[in-house]
Amino acid sequence: MSKTYTIIRIAQAVNGQAQGDASRTITGISSVEAAGPEQITWVAQDALLKKLSGCRAGAVLIRPQWAPEVPVGITAILVERPSHAIITVLGMFDESAAVAPGIHPTAVIDATAVLGANVSVGPHAVIGPQAFIGDNTVLHAGVFIGQATCVGVNCVLWPNVVVRERCLIGSRVIIHPNATIGADGFGYELIDGRHVKIPQIGNVVIEDDVEIGANTCIDRAKFASTRIGQGTKIDNQVQIAHNVEIGQGAILAGQVAVGGSVKIGPYCVLAGRAGVADHAVLGSQVVVASCSCVSGVIPDKAQLAGIYAFDVQDWRRSQIAVRRLPKLLEQVRELARRVAELESAKNDTNRG
Repeated sequence: MSKTYTIIRIAQAVNGQAQGDASRTITGISSVEAAGPEQITWVAQDALLKKLSGCRAGAVLIRPQWAPEVPVGITAILVERPSHAIITVLGMFDESAAVAPGIHPTAVIDATAVLGANVSVGPHAVIGPQAFIGDNTVLHAGVFIGQATCVGVNCVLWPNVVVRERCLIGSRVIIHPNATIGADGFGYELIDGRHVKIPQIGNVVIEDDVEIGANTCIDRAKFASTRIGQGTKIDNQVQIAHNVEIGQGAILAGQVAVGGSVKIGPYCVLAGRAGVADHAVLGSQVVVASCSCVSGVIPDKAQLAGIYAFDVQDWRRSQIAVRRLPKLLEQVRELARRVAELESAKNDTNRG
C-alpha cells in the first residue's frame, strides 16, 4: 500500500479517541497476529483479546472497555464498534484502479447515446444506440452497454461487463468483471421432437445500491422484468433465471442458482451453492443453508437446510439419527436374534 496516514487522522475519520502516540504513521492494515509497527489492526470479538499480548501493531481499533488490554507501545483508537470503524479505514487505504473522467479513444459510442457529466469510459468499451449513462459513472475496459439501456449515476462497471438491450441499472450499482446482465432466459418448448426457443422479450431491472459479483449471470425476462431489489448483494458465479424477483437487502452467496419465476423476499440469505427451484416463493428474511435445495412456498423467517430443504431443526435431528444408524442396526440385529431364540424356545415348548 502506498497511502499513509497519521493515527490522529485515522481517529478523526472513525470518530474515535486516540490513546497513546497519535503522531505515528500508519501504512497499512493487518490482523492482530500479523500486524507490524506501521500497521493498524482491530479487535471486535472477545476471542481476539487474548491475542493482543503478542501484537506488534502500531495502532488498534478497540472498544473503550477493552482499552486496559492494549499492550504498552500500541496506540489504541477507542470506538464503540471496531467492526464498523475498520470499514472506514479499509476505504481510506483502498487503491482500486481509478479511471479519470473522459472517453478513451478506442471506445465505440453510438451518436445517439447520452452520457452525463464526469463519465469515464475505458478502452474498447461499447455503448449502443439510445443508451444513457448517468453522471460520475465509470465503465472500465471492454464494457458493453446495449441499445436503449440506462445506467444510473455513480455506478462502477468493471472490465468486460455486458449489459444487454433495454435493461435498467439504478444508481450506485457495482458490477464486477465478466458479469452478464440481460442474457436470454433459458426457455424452450418441445415441439415435434425438437426444442424450440421461446423469445425472451423482457428486460432486467437492477435497483439502487446493488452489488453484483464477477461472472454472475442475470437473465432477462420472457416478458416484463427480472428484478433485483434495492441494496441486494450478489456474490460471484451466481445464476438468476428469467422473471425472478428479488426483494431489497437480500444476500446471495457464491454459486447460488435461482430458477425461473422465483420470488425471493426482502432480506433473505442464500448461502453458497444453494438452489431454488422454478416458481418457488420465499418470504422475507428466509435463510437457506449452503448446498440446500428449496421448492414450494416458504414462510417468513424460515431457516432451511438439506435437499430438498426442510426445517433446520428437523434436519439437524435427522443428521444425528443418520450418524446413529450403524449402532441402531446392530441393536436391531441383536433384537432379531433374541426374538428368533424366543420363537424357537416357544415352538420347542409347544411340541413338548
